[in-house]
Amino acid sequence: MSLRTRLTLFYVGFFAIALMTLHGGLYLVVRQSLISSIDNELRLGAQLLQQGFEKSNPTVLAALDGDRIAVLMRQPPVRDFEATNLFAQVYQDDGERVGSSPNLPTPLELDREIFDRVRARETLVRTVELEGGRLRELVTPLMLKGQVVGVLHVARSLNETDRALNLLLYALSGGGVLVLLAAARGGAWLTRAAFRPLGELAATPQSIVGAGGLSRREPGPEAEDELKRLTVTVNELLTRLEALFGAQRRFIADVSHELRTPLAAMQGNLDVLARGASQDPQLLGESITDMRREVARLIRMTNDLLLLARTDSGFVLRREPVELDTLLLEVHRELIPLANQVQLCIGEEDQVSVPGDRDRIKQALLNLSVNALQHTPPGGRVTLGLATDGGYAALSVSDTGSGITAADLPYIFDRFYRAHYARSHDRGGAGLGLSIVRWIAEAHHGTVRVSSTPGAGSTFTLLLPIDPLLQPAHHAEAVLGE
Repeated sequence: MSLRTRLTLFYVGFFAIALMTLHGGLYLVVRQSLISSIDNELRLGAQLLQQGFEKSNPTVLAALDGDRIAVLMRQPPVRDFEATNLFAQVYQDDGERVGSSPNLPTPLELDREIFDRVRARETLVRTVELEGGRLRELVTPLMLKGQVVGVLHVARSLNETDRALNLLLYALSGGGVLVLLAAARGGAWLTRAAFRPLGELAATPQSIVGAGGLSRREPGPEAEDELKRLTVTVNELLTRLEALFGAQRRFIADVSHELRTPLAAMQGNLDVLARGASQDPQLLGESITDMRREVARLIRMTNDLLLLARTDSGFVLRREPVELDTLLLEVHRELIPLANQVQLCIGEEDQVSVPGDRDRIKQALLNLSVNALQHTPPGGRVTLGLATDGGYAALSVSDTGSGITAADLPYIFDRFYRAHYARSHDRGGAGLGLSIVRWIAEAHHGTVRVSSTPGAGSTFTLLLPIDPLLQPAHHAEAVLGE
């Protein structure tokens, strides 16, 4: 069952319950109002009989009845009810019926129990079932001079009231069915209209699955509602997925390209050895050296790819105090043998400590320094520096190399991106070093900045947040003062 059908059924069911409650309450209110009106009419009839009886018996008359004195009373005016819907009966104190209204074709029986209760000054209003229909009756004492001298029995037929209530019930039931049918049709139309944008929105991913493209977008409704927000969210998701899939395709293509180059070089050296170079010590040594260089290159690339994969999966760095000045000197010593004809020196050196992962910070500084050495010609200079910049420690690597063009600067931190001048195998890496540097900086809640002038050199600055509690006393005061 579709969601649209379930919502329609839920809507109709809820509406049916509300309608039944409303109609049931309306029926009960009308019924109670009609019964209350009849009860008031019965009380008014009994009151008229009582008043007429009191007016016709202002004094008590007596007469001899054999050996005793009998009280003579005039009966209440029950004949006045002939032209009304009320039936009236009068009983003496001994239970004998002494009068009834002319409109009562058959006398009504009164139970002895009811008679005795009324003689005890209790007024009863009740509904009784007869063969001809139901009656609403009132039984009350007949009073004279404060004494109970009889019983008044006033009743009215409920046949007309029952017919009116039945007609109301049929009208409410029939009208309710029609209203529910209209509600079901209207609910189906409303849900269809409301779910039409969702269907169109669902068609977009389905078409993407079928066509295999992520470029399609859903325009969405003009109204600023939940559907508009959902459409915007889906479009943003598709945009991000398109970017991720595009990056994945480029990643696979770049990895394939980078792996193919060293593997092809190793295959060529193996072919040389297979053709007899193994018998020539010089050719054998050159082939082994070339293969070792390519294997080392593959190992570096694999390690870099592994690190980037770990960063994507939520790799957590260690957090410990790192003395950056000591780390700077350590990197300088390790890179001196690789400098060749490039002058490697230390510029400004402050004494700063930061919380972080020492190995990763060292890796970032090594990547920046090796990159600078690779792109600085012989006779050039690479300068390592350490300073404070606001609340950050600034590790800088400056070179006098070829620089970076303005067109390349926005992309140099992307994976596998290499500027055109770095496409040679001797000077260019796999294009992963700067990506790793950016991740290390961001993982330490810092950043990396670059400024470059083509033909004049570049400066990379790694900014790491400082914890004042880790600084020497005089330096901590300076940092806090800033």
